[in-house]
Amino acid sequence: MAACTFCSILAGELPAHVVLDDDEVLAFLDVRPLFPGHVLVVPRDHVETLPDLPAALVGPYFERVQRLSVAVRDATGAQGSFVAMNNVVSQSVPHLHTHVVPRTKGDGLKGFFWPRTRYRDDAHMAEVAARVAAALSSLG
Repeated sequence: MAACTFCSILAGELPAHVVLDDDEVLAFLDVRPLFPGHVLVVPRDHVETLPDLPAALVGPYFERVQRLSVAVRDATGAQGSFVAMNNVVSQSVPHLHTHVVPRTKGDGLKGFFWPRTRYRDDAHMAEVAARVAAALSSLG
């Protein structure tokens, strides 16, 4: 595996402006923020995507993300926050990370970062919902 930027930050080999450092996660400012206060939350163990995160760590991980969504909002005077995660596609660093971005009405960020589409009709929507539900039930 090529060197992981976030593992290098976790090891103290690369600098970061850390906002949370505990046994579960490291959270630090994104070097290319959407807005000042944009934080990245990473698990201490190297896992690439959310499905790779052990089930026992999902709750503790998202508890930190939840707390940071409030802290980022309050620290920046924002009205709210945008919390996002990519898995493989558009994931610039192959180490699980969650973006916590301060948001204020009129900040210029328009919804999601990709074009929105529509279902062909209600039947198409029902078909896709049924496929997702079937895939979910096969996971147990």
